[in-house]
Amino acid sequence: MSNVSRRKFISLAGATAAGTFLINGCSSKVKAGSEKEAEATGAATNVSSGDAPETDTATLGFIALTDSAPLIIAKEKGYFAKYGMKNVKVVKQTSWAATRDNLATGSQGGGIDGAHILSPMPYLMTTGAVTNGKPVPMYILARLNLNGQCISVANAYKDLEIGLKSDGMKEAIAKTKAEGKESKCAVTFPGGTHDLWMRYWLSAGGIDPNKDANLIVIPPPQMVANMKEGQMEAFCVGEPWNAQLVNQNIGYTALTTGELWKDHPEKAFSLRADWVDKNPKAAKALLMAVLEAQMWCEKPENKDEMTEIVSKNNYFKVPVKDIVGRVKGNFDYGNGKVVEDSPFLMKFWADGEASYPYQSHDLWFITEDKRWGYLPADLDAKELISKVNREDIWKEAAAAIDQKAAIPKSTSRGVETFFDGVKFDPEDPEAYLKKLKIKALKA
Repeated sequence: MSNVSRRKFISLAGATAAGTFLINGCSSKVKAGSEKEAEATGAATNVSSGDAPETDTATLGFIALTDSAPLIIAKEKGYFAKYGMKNVKVVKQTSWAATRDNLATGSQGGGIDGAHILSPMPYLMTTGAVTNGKPVPMYILARLNLNGQCISVANAYKDLEIGLKSDGMKEAIAKTKAEGKESKCAVTFPGGTHDLWMRYWLSAGGIDPNKDANLIVIPPPQMVANMKEGQMEAFCVGEPWNAQLVNQNIGYTALTTGELWKDHPEKAFSLRADWVDKNPKAAKALLMAVLEAQMWCEKPENKDEMTEIVSKNNYFKVPVKDIVGRVKGNFDYGNGKVVEDSPFLMKFWADGEASYPYQSHDLWFITEDKRWGYLPADLDAKELISKVNREDIWKEAAAAIDQKAAIPKSTSRGVETFFDGVKFDPEDPEAYLKKLKIKALKA
């Protein structure tokens, strides 16, 4: 997409966006020194005077989920300061709805400039689908991780042996119906990743999520407490909440989402489009810091320290034991199944594959949001992706930190295969959509 057309899009969409963002740019004084000095003093150690950010200030949001670690580590380890962004705030959000609302407001209105976010949300916000019809143009600069989510089930249904195949879930639904109640399955945001994983899993087993079950929305940190109170039969969320459920003997893990779709994309690093357009060098600096943090989080020798950092009260406020095992690929499912060194552990970098924002993955998210009526069936997905996906900035940032080798040759990861044998060919998303038996298309 040309710069002219991109500016035209922002001009049109920004006129109706909720909230505006204006900030005075300022040049960061570049000072040579070590990364440790940058952490202590806020001085930039890897920025030439010509690349100094327009502003050294940004406010980023995160939800208490393990896949937010790159943003937290970028702050704690001084990577933001290293690239001249010495006044970055990383602020906890109570829910994805709060993240959306704070992004719509922008930091000038007391909100945030960017966030750790569910990958479909920037598209739903840019179209106005989840912002009362008022577009809030967003950019995706990177993916933050692959894998790392689960579908968990209450202990009351352990005898049904609910697992990757959702056959047992039919029995659970029948059991609940016989008790005169409806089956509730909790997700974290309508049209978000957890919603789509739950819907895919249920429908693959012949369960219509719109007719046979009631999908309710619960913020991630509240999932375990609500399961304990009997508010739902199952939920889909990221870690550490699935592990915490098992550790508190309230429920068990039916499947990891990596089993549903191996190495699937999950969260994204997203910024308001107007903020990036006004501060392109600052946006690149933020991204370079996040990429370095992703590489740090990926290293096995850093997992214990990472866990200690994110577990703190100002971040997750969760015991280390609820985080560390699954971060290392060790899964106690809570039903007698234990897996060591799982290939479905959360990946933060994986030679760049976990971070690169493949357009083919965004196309799948949009296609699934069409499937369930969150987006119009006739929406031009590729045009929308060209406005939101900023893989161009990712390439620039990767090259700037000597990671050219991580830049893929294609914006498509190719044909993706799901656990039930269904394939998604990004060259023909309509064919994929047509062969899905259960759906709720919106005209």
